[in-house]
Amino acid sequence: MQEKQDPRSRAPGSLGKAHPALKAFMCGSLSGTCSTLLFQPLDLVKTRLQTLHNNAKPGAPRVGMFTVFISVIRTENFFSLWKGVSPSFVRCIPGVGIYFSTFYTLKQHYFLDRAPNAGEAVLLGAGARAVAGVSMLPFTVIKTRFESGRYNYVSVAGALRSMYETEGIRALFSGLPATLLRDAPFSGIYVMFYSQAKKALPQEVASSAYAPLVNFSCGVVAGVMASLVTQPADVVKTHIQISPSQWRTADAIRYIYMEHGVGGFFRGAVPRSLRRTLMAAMAWTVYEQLMARMGLKS
Repeated sequence: MQEKQDPRSRAPGSLGKAHPALKAFMCGSLSGTCSTLLFQPLDLVKTRLQTLHNNAKPGAPRVGMFTVFISVIRTENFFSLWKGVSPSFVRCIPGVGIYFSTFYTLKQHYFLDRAPNAGEAVLLGAGARAVAGVSMLPFTVIKTRFESGRYNYVSVAGALRSMYETEGIRALFSGLPATLLRDAPFSGIYVMFYSQAKKALPQEVASSAYAPLVNFSCGVVAGVMASLVTQPADVVKTHIQISPSQWRTADAIRYIYMEHGVGGFFRGAVPRSLRRTLMAAMAWTVYEQLMARMGLKS
């Protein structure tokens, strides 16, 4: 569809004159900041669950999400739940911006006069996420290591330097196949379900004062579906990225299966589903509201 201009988008100053793709980047970055800060504890708990050693005695109670929450607070402190938030910010603020600006640019280029169908929505979301995922992969690796509690990195810059000096530049891009197998399908499936759910809504609901709440609800449904499908790839990615021995994807899959069985591929599914679902729903809701205020069709 043609880009609709709004009087607010012609406001004086550099923001009003900025390129639409740059506005999409700014809206995405702001939405990523809010959601990252709010849901970082769930990401840390997910990483800790996925990297637990399978040395519990038979009949011992299963370690779950709340057990890890309490353990982190007791053995470290409350704010340790936000360990890894620095690399998360470095990764997500530009990363979400890159995702939404790429998404906007692709949509404007290929679907200017019509809405994408379900299959095209999958490709649109997956393509935008692949660009953002590859661009920010070194910070994804560092974030995962911070959250695992196995590395004593002091800062993002220090972690980058340490990894480069001790493991080489290849370590900064470890887990690339697993990351793409996780992120591209997640985003593709998410965009498909999200766009189809919104399309099924009556026009009077979509344009009402409850539109942000409706958009958020559509995002929650889409996020749950996408999270469950891509959970095994997330577990594989985590194991590759915390390993200093530069595992291949096949090595990580073999290890997880031998150590934990099929269930090992779904460790951390609850906190990850909660975080990814709520984070994506919030990011999309904030992004679409900001784009609407700038007079742009998201």
